[in-house]
Amino acid sequence: MFQNIELAPRDPILGLSEAFRADANPQKINLGVGVFQDEAGTTPILATVAEASRRIVASQTTKSYLPITGAPEYAAAVQELTFGAGHEVLTSKRAATAHTPGGTGALRVAGDFIANNLPGASLWLSQPTWENHGAVFAAAGVPTKNYAYFDKATNGLAIDALLADIRTMPAGDVILLHGCCHNPTGIDPTSAEWKQIAAAVRERGLLPLLDFAYQGFGVGIVEDAAGLREFCAPGAELLICSSFSKNFGLYRERVGAITLVAANAKECAAAESQLKRCIRTNYSNPPAHGAEIVKTILTDSALRTQWEGEVAEMRQRIHAMRSLLVKKLAEKGARGNYEFINRQQGMFSFSGLTPPQVDRLRDEYAIYMVGSGRINVAGITAKNVDRLCEAIVAVTR
Repeated sequence: MFQNIELAPRDPILGLSEAFRADANPQKINLGVGVFQDEAGTTPILATVAEASRRIVASQTTKSYLPITGAPEYAAAVQELTFGAGHEVLTSKRAATAHTPGGTGALRVAGDFIANNLPGASLWLSQPTWENHGAVFAAAGVPTKNYAYFDKATNGLAIDALLADIRTMPAGDVILLHGCCHNPTGIDPTSAEWKQIAAAVRERGLLPLLDFAYQGFGVGIVEDAAGLREFCAPGAELLICSSFSKNFGLYRERVGAITLVAANAKECAAAESQLKRCIRTNYSNPPAHGAEIVKTILTDSALRTQWEGEVAEMRQRIHAMRSLLVKKLAEKGARGNYEFINRQQGMFSFSGLTPPQVDRLRDEYAIYMVGSGRINVAGITAKNVDRLCEAIVAVTR
């Protein structure tokens, strides 16, 4: 029965990791998949994560199922991290949070929720956006469209075109925005621009969906939530898809959350019941261990303080590698001005490299990156940056 099934195309990002692992070149560099790496090129286990995990294993008494939406204590910790303690959204009890298997799981639950409860709604994605966004929502049966985001001429945000596109979107549609550290460009709106975007979304009658995967990797844990909170005016509705792969280093634990904010507590309860239906027919209920780690860290004052320091160290390393990359490109004689890389936030940078140049970097230098030219800055180290910049100069001559 399987004989006529065609070979599926390789995932554009995860497929890179497979090719990288198979490459025998001892000087190979992986700038493709979005994982944080330290100076040694490894993805470390945070000290707070190790300690929280030790406590959990020592005290755990059961492996029974969690509720459909996960542990209430985890949901409360996620909400406090997202909105800040005492926020009106929380005091008015108009937010519901469900633990999901990673940020991707949250996005798929959001897609199912939209398909089931907002018939006829399209979902608008930034151009460009994360490679998997379109596929996730297509699988959920949600049609997608694109809005302007990247200004190639300035390597910045195309704010005027973005706002103009919002004003053409039909009321009742959904717009997906990256809460911080835009993937793949690394370009985030300024505080003033976030206010403009939120106002335009409200005026147009759109439902904002915030993909919030990198809190703490941009400017700071609180600062990176500022744009998201612009959409949280009293009575406003929104969806938030959180991931704790990056800021807790819990990649393989698959820890995420979807948070639904309704106009009031009554509507929140009804909408949450529909979220539960989506989850029940998908994965039924979530895994426990990773979320228990996050909850343990966020609810213990000493661990929370230590974790914030670890996030700051990761963020500072990323910023340092951005600066080093710009400096070394100039030293190696690269054409053009790469200073825009220092203005970007988070792990990713739109390098400006073309698909043919990306192919040459892979084939001739064993340097792997996404075909769009997106690079994971956290994959750069003091040991590989010279070779990387020399190769970039060679393929861009």
